Amino acid sequence: MMEFDTFIAWGKPGGAAGIGLTKPFDGNAASVGNGVMVALEAKDKDQVQRLYDIALANGGTCEGPPGPRGDGFYAGYFRDPDGNKLNAFIMG
Repeated sequence: MMEFDTFIAWGKPGGAAGIGLTKPFDGNAASVGNGVMVALEAKDKDQVQRLYDIALANGGTCEGPPGPRGDGFYAGYFRDPDGNKLNAFIMG
């Protein structure tokens, strides 16, 4: 479990499914693609990059290129053609 002022997440160690709840990053009301995000755990940084590249090559848009996001978290953020927000990430 992780808990911060604007974020809380629950899950089982070892890659099992989990859930995270957060306030929308931009401070606006939650809506499709704002406050709702699917996170895909990758095997390594290369897989994060591949997922991000595939998304953009298929009509997705960048919401933050792959890179470190604080201690022990590496992620790339993108939207699908319908505007849904996703990320690919690794921990550690």
